[in-house]
Amino acid sequence: MMSEEAKKRIQIALALAIVVAGLRAVYILYERHVDYVAAQKQQQAKSAGYSNAEYYVTPKKLYPFDLKSAKQLTQQPVWVKEGYRYTYYPYDAGRRRANFGREAGLLLPVDRLEIKDVLTDNAAGKKQVMAVFQKDGKSYAVPIGYEMEGQYKLYSDEMFYVEDPHDLYKEWPADVWQAIGQHEVKPGMDELQADFAVGMGVPDAGASSDNKTVRYPNGGKPLVVTYQGGKAMEIKPGS
Repeated sequence: MMSEEAKKRIQIALALAIVVAGLRAVYILYERHVDYVAAQKQQQAKSAGYSNAEYYVTPKKLYPFDLKSAKQLTQQPVWVKEGYRYTYYPYDAGRRRANFGREAGLLLPVDRLEIKDVLTDNAAGKKQVMAVFQKDGKSYAVPIGYEMEGQYKLYSDEMFYVEDPHDLYKEWPADVWQAIGQHEVKPGMDELQADFAVGMGVPDAGASSDNKTVRYPNGGKPLVVTYQGGKAMEIKPGS
């Protein structure tokens, strides 16, 4: 005959399983809602007759919510969305630890990475979620989120494309892709193309969506780009 303690343990286990299943169902519904909203925006853009093909691009997202789901990053190459923004660190594969005391560099614009593993590591009292990759034969790790009291905050979808940007933006002319490959901003490029070329930029205060001045750190070679009508009109060195 089953004891009362055993019955209680089974009840607790069943209750936890129901909670986990419920949370997973809510997440799936949220994921589908996000995809639906993206599809609606894409359809609205088509209905409005936008000529810019960028309006029709909806990059795939992985929607990671814990360590296991974040390991989807190891299943295909990824490409950096904003260069010169994210710091990576030397990684000791034997100890499975990153050396947070020594910065190795910043991820470059549209840098292609092969994520080898996703794991947690402690830094400054916080459990960081790290994506491990190799570069020039050495191992490195970059933070993609953190875990606190069993809850994960992951931002890898904001950091990486999981599809080749050359395929996503295949409508861009060859000379634009050539400039991006050479990390140069050319007159006539739009802001997204400039981001692909020289990484993240900071708009001046009061800028509008079409007319603005954006300052790019550009890995220590700062640029100032003035956009008019959404296109780069003036490109000059920054300070």
